[in-house]
Formats: sequence, structure tokens, C-alpha cells
Amino acid sequence: MIYMDLPLSLQLYTVRNELKDDFVGTLEKVAEIGYKGVEFAGYGGLKANEMRRHLERLGLTPTGSHISLDALKSNLDKEIEYNLEIGNKYIVCPWNKYEAKEDFIETAKLFNEIGEKCAEKGLIFCYHNHNHEFVNFDGKYGLDLIYENSNSNFLKAEIDTYWVKYAGEDPASYIKKYSGRVPLVHLKDMDGATKDFAEIGEGIMNIKDIIDASLEAGVKWFIVEQDVCKRPPLESAKISFHNINKM
Repeated sequence: MIYMDLPLSLQLYTVRNELKDDFVGTLEKVAEIGYKGVEFAGYGGLKANEMRRHLERLGLTPTGSHISLDALKSNLDKEIEYNLEIGNKYIVCPWNKYEAKEDFIETAKLFNEIGEKCAEKGLIFCYHNHNHEFVNFDGKYGLDLIYENSNSNFLKAEIDTYWVKYAGEDPASYIKKYSGRVPLVHLKDMDGATKDFAEIGEGIMNIKDIIDASLEAGVKWFIVEQDVCKRPPLESAKISFHNINKM
């Protein structure tokens, strides 16, 4: 399979320090690398009409926005309004903490409510996993409890492949498990010796299997993210981009 035309986006958390210094200039550099989209983790103080203008100028599609659960609970209407104006259809909760099985079930109910409000405006609500959701309760992971106790029309999955691997599961198999419910996938790689984050193609993750499974599962966007970079982050983002295209 040739991956030259994959819908590749960059999670801007990867270049968060560069964004602090020059938000628009960093967007320009991301577009120059060749990414077709960006996923937000903050807006750099830009108003929605300004953001949309820059995205359109650079040919970048907004492929999601990571919004804290506190903000989703207290400011959902404004978050929806902003993302509608910039043309982003995916609202993503990036993290939540859990202490017991009941926390996962209660969170699922809350996500249902948030997702229904997003759906009313034509938006899609997703949850982004880490590894701590893979705690086992009577043979079921906490993450599975979230999806089992929520409406698939109101809550979708943004599978972070690195954290699935870190938790000891196979990312491709886990994506297949939720086929049709995974519009977004975080592509990452892992250093085999240290388990540190690595540029895609520089680690032990089976990226080809992950991409193939994602395409079969109906994934719409592949979002490159590197939480910590040993190289300058834009250089890491460029290496990942070109390694994917060389596969």
C-alpha cells in the first residue's frame, strides 16, 4: 500500500514552544513541511475569524481541537462556536483522571451529554486515550467501559497508538476493535530501549500495520504527535512526515 496521499495532520502540541514564540509563523512552517491539517491544543489568542483566515491561506484543514474537560463542562457553547467558525468538526477531550470503575462509567455518561450537544451542532466529540485507561476491571479495560457505556453516535475514539502500545496492547488490533468509531488516530513511534517518544519510522511501532488497520476501520485523519522531541520539534515533525511518505 502506498501512503503518499494519506490525510496527515500534526498535533500542534508537538511544537507548543514554537507556537508560544510565533503562532502564525509556526503554522506556516507546518504547512511548508507538507502536512494537510493541524490539530489544536490551544489557539494562541487568535480570534476565530483570524484563525480561519490563516488556515485557508495556508491550505491547512483543522482536524480536531483538544479541549480540557473543565472547559468542556464550563464553556462548551463558546468552544463549539469557535470551532464551527474555523471549520473544525472534531472536539476532543484529551485526558481525564480515574480512581475506580465507577469513575469510568460516570465519565461515559458525561461524555454522552457533551457529545449530544456537539452533535446537535454537527460536530463530532472524541476521547483521546493515554495508558492509564487500560486498568483492568473484571476482564475489561476502563477505556472499554467508557465506550460500552456511551452512545456511539455521541462519542467517538481518537486512538493514541503510542499509549496503547505502552499499556501492552497491539494498536492495530485495538483500532480494529472499534472499527467505524475511530475517525482520528494519533500516529507515534516508540524507542525500543527506553520507551521514549521517537519520530515515526525511527522506533519499534509497526506503523504500516497501524495505518492499514486504520484505513480499514474508516479513520479520516492520521495525526502525527510527538510529546517530547530530542531534536528541534519542527525537525522531528518533518522526519515523521517524510518517513511516512517513504513507506
